[in-house]
Amino acid sequence: MKKLILGTILMMSMSAFAAEVNVKVSGMVCSMCAQGIEKKFKNESSVKNLKVDLDEKLVTIHTHEGKEVSDEVITKLITEAGYNVAEISRK
Repeated sequence: MKKLILGTILMMSMSAFAAEVNVKVSGMVCSMCAQGIEKKFKNESSVKNLKVDLDEKLVTIHTHEGKEVSDEVITKLITEAGYNVAEISRK
């Protein structure tokens, strides 16, 4: 049991350093939505670039090498832009 818990913690911490983060966002419908989200992430130092796919309701975040952006920061910025985070996954 301890090995299972340790393995889970290790995998979770490794995923926190992912170079690509995919965020499903509800409420995005137009280019102004995309611009609002892009503007919120513009000053986030760990973000290298960001792509908003309105059709898929997906925000893809690429971080600088060795940098991370936490789920809490992602959720905060997207919420401040006026949208809701449905799911966050990392590659």
